[in-house]
Amino acid sequence: MRVLKKADLDSIVAIDRQTSRQDRHEYYERKIAVITDPARSINSSIVAEVNGKVVGFIMGDVYFGEFGIPETSATIDSLGVDPAIQNKGVASELLDQFMMNMKVAGVTKVYTLVNWDDFTLEKFFSHHKFVPSKRINLEFQLP
Repeated sequence: MRVLKKADLDSIVAIDRQTSRQDRHEYYERKIAVITDPARSINSSIVAEVNGKVVGFIMGDVYFGEFGIPETSATIDSLGVDPAIQNKGVASELLDQFMMNMKVAGVTKVYTLVNWDDFTLEKFFSHHKFVPSKRINLEFQLP
């Protein structure tokens, strides 16, 4: 495990393409540019490697009072593992390392969003002691 670098972009996009069946290269390019810019954020994102190859990643952000939340908090917005090695504990190791890093950074709560019908991901986070938040996620569909 190590901190995510700009050079990990293609590996992350490839893993995401296999799992989501979408090409989100531009999204990850923008996200990684912000994550790896020390003037804009703390790089809390991690990749897992096997024999020098990126096989998984977790990406998140640390917030210091944003959104009217007084405590230092973090979010997890992307988690991916190469399908060839899923169900071997890589995602759990990534999450455990992310949480240890957040604790050292003074984070008191970590948030993530899961689609209501993504039972596999909900079960994964539930297994790791995530519970429904007291905050409500609201949305507005623009016409």
